[in-house]
Amino acid sequence: MHSIYNGVPADRLPKVTWTKSSWSNPNGNCVEVATLPCGDIAVRNSRDPQGPALVYTPAEIEAFVMGAKTGEFDALLT
Repeated sequence: MHSIYNGVPADRLPKVTWTKSSWSNPNGNCVEVATLPCGDIAVRNSRDPQGPALVYTPAEIEAFVMGAKTGEFDALLT
């Protein structure tokens, strides 16, 4: 088993279940997430499923999700 680090090829991760948002479009423009056995969360681009995965702690994901829910990143979409 290879070590897990930011930028690890997603196909080198242990067998995980990838989930994408129901808001994703049919063209494959999606971000997918998976919980790793250690509890961290991997994120990948669905257009490149073997490409790099970024790995975050649950606390980092929680901070991002809370920021998204409160509109902190809305300026990125304008």
